[in-house]
Amino acid sequence: MKAVTVFGAGDLRVVEVEDPQAGSGQVRVAMEWGGICGSDLGYWKHGATGTAILREPLVLGHEVAGRIDQIGDGVEGLEIGQAVTFNPATLVGDHVMPAHLEGRDNLWPEVRYFGSAAFLPHEQGGFSTYRVVRAEQIRPLPDSVSTRHGAVAEPLGVAIHAVGRAGNVAGKRVLVNGAGPIGALVVAAAKHAGAGEVWAADLSAPALAVAAGMGADRVVDRSAGEELPQDVDVAFDASGAPRALGDVFLAVVRGGRFVQVGNLPAGEAPVALGQLVTREIEYVGSYRFVDEVTDAVQAMADGLDVEPLITHTFGIDEAQRAFETAGDRTRGSSKVLIELG
Repeated sequence: MKAVTVFGAGDLRVVEVEDPQAGSGQVRVAMEWGGICGSDLGYWKHGATGTAILREPLVLGHEVAGRIDQIGDGVEGLEIGQAVTFNPATLVGDHVMPAHLEGRDNLWPEVRYFGSAAFLPHEQGGFSTYRVVRAEQIRPLPDSVSTRHGAVAEPLGVAIHAVGRAGNVAGKRVLVNGAGPIGALVVAAAKHAGAGEVWAADLSAPALAVAAGMGADRVVDRSAGEELPQDVDVAFDASGAPRALGDVFLAVVRGGRFVQVGNLPAGEAPVALGQLVTREIEYVGSYRFVDEVTDAVQAMADGLDVEPLITHTFGIDEAQRAFETAGDRTRGSSKVLIELG
């Protein structure tokens, strides 16, 4: 089968590898679509993402969907040809979660994740002709949700989890700073959760156009000097840019909540935090999801449309072009998909 594999910084190849076979308790999925994420770009550009460093060839991709084509022994309730997406996480290690973290498996100390170099051997991803997974990782797609859109379920799950970390947003004024793919999905998730007015801010006009397509009521072009709104009830930062945070804190109403969903640098970085204290803002983090991939599939079935997010598609043999496009915001890219099958 074909597999989009990174061998080191700047070294991305589509290679032929042996077809996997489904074992007991497993299913094999004929992959159809995969979305390129920031971590995929990190492995390609730098040979690392965060603290995960590439030490062996890695098949990329954790935003994927396809159709079941092989079912192993002991698997019930799934069918050949069924359209599916995945929860790409596997909890590993003999850990006991403290009582206050019950139900928050996204904070489990050790998690193997599709397309991740965090462990050795690495956890291979899904940018390939086939992927074998544990049956419990499968999330069936209803007839109304295509595999093209199913490939967006994982990042939409990240956005839905972030909105959940904000509490009840129904009827509230919301600001999303950073209108890349996750920011645009936070816009859609907040609207789906009943937010009264959602603002999106970014330095990129094409990104803001995508955010508007995903439901933003107002957009703020920071590159044109436009000002953020004032006294929003909830703010989300999806930019991961520390220098931007001070102005966003200032935009939040006194006693409001600020959710950090964009990954911040691992080291020290300058950031203006004064308003966090004087406005008594609740500043909370948001990491991946628990099982909001399931909620994402339901949200799409209920009418949340992710099509405006998808700006480019490429065939698997064009993976290099796909990554170059996804990694260059001047090309107007948001979510870039690879057609895998």
